[in-house]
Amino acid sequence: MKNKLLSALLVLTLACSINAADKDKHDHDHAKAGPTGGKLITEVEPHVEFFVNKEKKVEIRFIDDDNKVVAPGEQVIAVTLGDRAAPTKLAFTKDGNKLISDKVIPEGNDLPTVVQIKAKADAKSVTEKFNLNLEQCPTCENKEYACTCKHGEEKK
Repeated sequence: MKNKLLSALLVLTLACSINAADKDKHDHDHAKAGPTGGKLITEVEPHVEFFVNKEKKVEIRFIDDDNKVVAPGEQVIAVTLGDRAAPTKLAFTKDGNKLISDKVIPEGNDLPTVVQIKAKADAKSVTEKFNLNLEQCPTCENKEYACTCKHGEEKK
């Protein structure tokens, strides 16, 4: 009986370690920018790149695991940002291989931002929250909201 119990525990331990190794192959914990230099949201497939263009509109691109842009499908994106008492809500229209916001972002910097992503209109929403800091990062080529450096980690 002890041998069967030990064998079962060994098999269970081995199965758990194999599962943990598989999760490491698709690591999303490190900061990575999208191909346009925007914030990469990796909690959805395909991934979402959030980018503020020169006209202060938000561009959304869908990115595969090779960091290549893929055509938008049935995804639904909603972005709410700015002053919580009077937030700005952005809607998106398809523009080639990206979605573009109907309005510009509000004035200011370090804007509280909520991005809601649905794979389809009737799917459950995935929510990403961050502060939209439009300052240029001093050590990488991205804006602070899409920074890939580790300079902010020592503050945590």
